[in-house]
Amino acid sequence: MTESDTQNTQFDSSSVLFFIFKWRKALSIITGTAIFLSFLFSSSLFVTPKYRSNVIMFPSASSSISKSLLTDRSLQRNDLLDFGQDAQTEQMLQILNSSRIREKVVERFNLYEHYGIEPNHRYKQTLLLREYHFNIRFRQTEYMAVKISVLDEDPQMAADIANYIGELVDSVRNKIQREVAIPGFHIVEQQYNRLKDHIKEKEDSLRLLRELGVYEYESQSEMLNQQMAIEISRGNRPAIRALEEQLDVLAKYGGAYMSLRDELVHDKKQLSLIKTRYEETKVDAEQFLPFKFVVEPAIKAEKKSYPVRWLIILVSTIGAFIIGVISILLFENFREIAHLMAEQKKKVLENY
Repeated sequence: MTESDTQNTQFDSSSVLFFIFKWRKALSIITGTAIFLSFLFSSSLFVTPKYRSNVIMFPSASSSISKSLLTDRSLQRNDLLDFGQDAQTEQMLQILNSSRIREKVVERFNLYEHYGIEPNHRYKQTLLLREYHFNIRFRQTEYMAVKISVLDEDPQMAADIANYIGELVDSVRNKIQREVAIPGFHIVEQQYNRLKDHIKEKEDSLRLLRELGVYEYESQSEMLNQQMAIEISRGNRPAIRALEEQLDVLAKYGGAYMSLRDELVHDKKQLSLIKTRYEETKVDAEQFLPFKFVVEPAIKAEKKSYPVRWLIILVSTIGAFIIGVISILLFENFREIAHLMAEQKKKVLENY
């Protein structure tokens, strides 16, 4: 820094200090008035104090009961007791901000009346949303948890609303999942029942074939042919005719028997697979498990959280001081300009 720069800096600093000292009374009145007014208007006479209650919870890593409890553990990606990561936290935040949660909270606590909104007001929905989003907020913490924060004039009401929203997460999420799980279960159930009916029909057909004399085509035909050779060698014609009749039955119905038998083996394998899927989808459609871990439930606050009076007073005082300085500078400049204009006018008149 050069010597001239140092002198300019000292000059500027001394000018500022001189300016403040010169106008100390006016600036003191302005800042004092700002302190008094901000203290007054931030009091309970003008601003209703509000109390804050918080619920902190973690989402579960798993959202499927069947995958968590019925699937082979070696195939599981997430355990039921694991905490969720970014994706689960964002899903929970989206549910918390949904209209499903908001409508239930509004109905449960009669927020139209509680917030003083007239039921016949033209913009009652807009007013309600403004109050709701100002007083009820959701955010992700630095530890991947979800924080529900509720402000209210009644500290107990704030705690009740926060805890109720925390309870709603499970019911709303389960309702959303069941909107998909129940139709999916019905589809699997229809396939399962249809396949069971097909198996029963084929088993009935096999039973009829057995009544006709077809029991096990391969071994039975081999045995009859061996016996036929023996009876032919003996020349036993009655036995030969009886064996020929049985072989005719095998020839007529053996193909159908083998086809039905092979289809039954395949269908029973498919039935076993579909039954597993049927049991899993039934659990997802009918059962319920919580999908959150509440770390800190809301309690009734003892001290108000809004408004923050010291912050209001501090900001108001600094703002008033800055505005006062700017106003005085403008006043001095205006007065100087007016003085210069007056002198210029005087010189012009003297010249005449």
